[in-house]
Amino acid sequence: MKVSASAELLRLNGITKIFPGTVALSDVSFSVNRAEIHAIVGENGAGKSTLMNIISGNLQPDKGEIYLEGKKVKIRSPRDAQNLGISIVHQELALCPHLTVAENIYIGRLPQKSRKIVDYDKLNKMSEEVLALFDEVNIKPIDKVADLNVAQQQIVEIAKAITFNCKLLILDEPTSALSEADAEVLFKIIKDLKSKGISILYISHRLREIFELADRITVLRDGRYIATLNTVETNPDQVVSLMVGREIKEMYPPKSSKIGEEIFRVENISSEKVQNVSFSLHEGEILGFAGLVGAGRTELAQTICGILPRHCGEIYLEGKRLEIKSFEDAIKNRIGYVTEDRKQFGLFLRLPVAYNVSAIYLKYDCKRLLIDRQKERGLAQEFVKKLNIKTSSYFQLVMSLSGGNQQKVMVAKWLAINPKILILDEPTRGIDVGAKAEIHNLLRELAKSGIGIILISSEMPEIIGMCDRVLVMREGRITGELSGDQITEENIMQLAAHR
Repeated sequence: MKVSASAELLRLNGITKIFPGTVALSDVSFSVNRAEIHAIVGENGAGKSTLMNIISGNLQPDKGEIYLEGKKVKIRSPRDAQNLGISIVHQELALCPHLTVAENIYIGRLPQKSRKIVDYDKLNKMSEEVLALFDEVNIKPIDKVADLNVAQQQIVEIAKAITFNCKLLILDEPTSALSEADAEVLFKIIKDLKSKGISILYISHRLREIFELADRITVLRDGRYIATLNTVETNPDQVVSLMVGREIKEMYPPKSSKIGEEIFRVENISSEKVQNVSFSLHEGEILGFAGLVGAGRTELAQTICGILPRHCGEIYLEGKRLEIKSFEDAIKNRIGYVTEDRKQFGLFLRLPVAYNVSAIYLKYDCKRLLIDRQKERGLAQEFVKKLNIKTSSYFQLVMSLSGGNQQKVMVAKWLAINPKILILDEPTRGIDVGAKAEIHNLLRELAKSGIGIILISSEMPEIIGMCDRVLVMREGRITGELSGDQITEENIMQLAAHR
C-alpha cells in the first residue's frame, strides 16, 4: 500500500548513532503516517530504544534528518519534542507517587492563582477534562498516584503525554507489567487515541498484541532498517524471521515423552496469600503455574523457598521432608528461584558477569571468607559457553548486556549450585523472540537432565507451548490441573476465573 507524502506525519532519513565501540543505528529510514498505530520490533540490541530516544529528544543522531509534517526539525531535548507534539511513555514509569494524579499530569506547568499559589480548582478541572478521554478507567484528579495500580499509573502517563498537544505518542513495552484485562483496556484507549488523529509508535516483544493493534510493522535488526510491512499482509513467522535473520520454526521444543518418578512434593502449604496448596513434580516434566495477576503464583513460589513465611504445610524432596524456614535453607537443599524482577532482586547490575554467575555458589564454597577467583572465572567460562551468553568478557558489567543475556546470567547463577529444583517466575518477560527460544530450549534440556522445572508465566502461549502439566491458580488456591491436549487457552481461562 503506497501512502502519499501528505499522509506522513514523521519521516526519518538515514538516522545513524554511534556509541564508543558500537554502531547502535546505521542509516535507518522509514515513515509514520498520521493516525496510525505503527509497531517497531526487533531483538534486544536491534536499536529500538536508541531510535525512540532520538525521536523523543533524549539523544542526538550523529547523521540523518527528521521531518515532522513535511518540515525538517531538530529535536535537541525532550522539551523540544513535547513542543513539537511528540511524547514518550517509557517502560519504567516516571511519576511522583506522593503527588496527586492532577499534579503529575501537569507537573512543571501547574496553573497558579499568584506567583507561589497553585490554582487547584483549575488544575483539577483541567485534569478532569483529560481523564474524561479514558472513560473506562476510574481515576480522579485528586487520587494519589501511590494508591493506583500499574495500569492506572500508565493511563496517567498517557494522559500527561497528550496534554502537550500530542501528535505522536511513543509507547515502550506498555503491557509488560499489565494483566490481560488491563491490557485490553489499554488497547481500547490506544485505538481511541488513533481515532482522534494521534499516531502511535508501539514497541513490544509480544507479537500477538502487535498483530491485534498495529497498522504497519517496522523491523530493525542489529541497528539497521530491515522492512516495513502492512500488518494484514504479513504473519508472525515472517516478522520473526526478519527480526532474527533466520527462521525460528519451533519457538517451543517438543514436550517430554517420558515422565519419571516424583521428585518434589508440596502438601497443604498456606501463607498470607496462599491457601492449602498441594502438588507434585515428576522427573523430566515442566510443571506450569497459570493464573491472572494476583492469583498467588509468585507468593506460592516464595513461600516454598522460605522468602515468605509459611503458616503450615510440608515440603518433600526425593521423598525426604525438608525444613525450609528461610531462603538460605532452600538454597542449601538445592532449590533455586529465578525471580520475575531481575533488575531489582535477581542480579547485581553494576557488577561483572563472573561475579553474578558465582554469587551464590561461592558463598557456600569459599574458605576463610576468601573468594577463589580462579574458580569464579571457571564458573563464568563454563556457563557463558553453556548458555551462549553474548558478552565481550567475563568482566563486562551485567547492566550493559541485553535483556535476554541478563536473563541467562540469572539462570546461570542458579545452575552454578547444581540445583535439584528450579522455579522460574516469568523467565522470558521483556526479552526478544530469539532469546525466548534459547531460554525455552534450555529449560527443556534442564528438565531432561533430571532437574525439576516449575514455570510461572503470564504469557499463555508460553504456558501452552512449554508445560507438560499446568496447575491453574485463583485467589491463592489451585482451581484445576490440565495435561496433554487439555492445555488450551480456553480451559486455562475458565479455571483462572473459576469461582
